[in-house]
Amino acid sequence: MITPQDPTAIPRLELHGFNNLTKSLSFNIYDICYAKTAAHKERYIKYIDAAYNAQRLTKILADVSGIIGASILNVARQDYEPQGASVTMLIAEESVEGGKSQPPARPGPVPDSLVGHLDKSHICVHTYPEMSPGGGLSTFRADVDVSTCGVVSPLRALNYLIHSFESDVVIIDYRVRGFTRDVRGRKHFIDHKINSIQNYIARDTKRRYQMMDVNVYQEYVFHTKMVLKELDLDDHLFDTAKDEIPEAEERLIAQRIRREMMEIFYSRNMSKGMRL
Repeated sequence: MITPQDPTAIPRLELHGFNNLTKSLSFNIYDICYAKTAAHKERYIKYIDAAYNAQRLTKILADVSGIIGASILNVARQDYEPQGASVTMLIAEESVEGGKSQPPARPGPVPDSLVGHLDKSHICVHTYPEMSPGGGLSTFRADVDVSTCGVVSPLRALNYLIHSFESDVVIIDYRVRGFTRDVRGRKHFIDHKINSIQNYIARDTKRRYQMMDVNVYQEYVFHTKMVLKELDLDDHLFDTAKDEIPEAEERLIAQRIRREMMEIFYSRNMSKGMRL
């Protein structure tokens, strides 16, 4: 957990003018389930549409805005037919004491499709339900982008977003762009200490996920992939109880789900003989 005394934070720079650094945090979040029949798949789509409507998206965006230290100026939202929703929110930056990270918020409802525009920043979330043509697998993907300037940091929302979705696979990119000048005219290309996105991930999350980093330190580009270590089949069956499935079929479904997770994690198809 990141606390206000977090050692990754450094004292705020004495700047000449506005902090022009842009800090961008991007997620690809995947949730995989088994929908056995065509009727199950149809009910799954209806569930997704009902669970991730514009009202719930607005709540998530408002929570994220509060976590990163921004105030809401205006909100516009829309539910779409046959499915989907979006929210647009205008937000102004508020001062954050010491420019340091805040503790992560408690998990909230899961969003669907959302766009938020800040006065110097933006937040976007979109969801993509997808069905496999065979095998009963359904994959729900959410893309989340939080891009901020000044003392507002998207890293403050990291744990909240991870816990909000409770996903099987999470792929995170964080990049700091541009530069800002101090009162002496010296350029600063980053205003905080970071060597991995994992610095900002809570301990309970680290225990649950296998993680892999690909970082380009000299370019201030950080990339972390996460996949659940343990598979609980009950968490991945839609409208079906585990005890309703024969043991042999249960093992096959678990293998399919695990393979789907690992293919997304490694971004490549795996042959049947490959070890999961």
